[in-house]
Amino acid sequence: MEATLEKIAYRIAEELNIKLVQVMKTIELIDGGNTIPFIARYRKEATRRTLR
Repeated sequence: MEATLEKIAYRIAEELNIKLVQVMKTIELIDGGNTIPFIARYRKEATRRTLR
């Protein structure tokens, strides 16, 4: 299952033209119970990009 997650994350990174690590960090934040508005406002440093 982990390989599937990595494939999906890679696809997202390609589609959005961002780094794979950014996608993985965002997934970690969501899995940690953080909401999208919280991530967008307060966790830009964790993803290194504003989520829009």
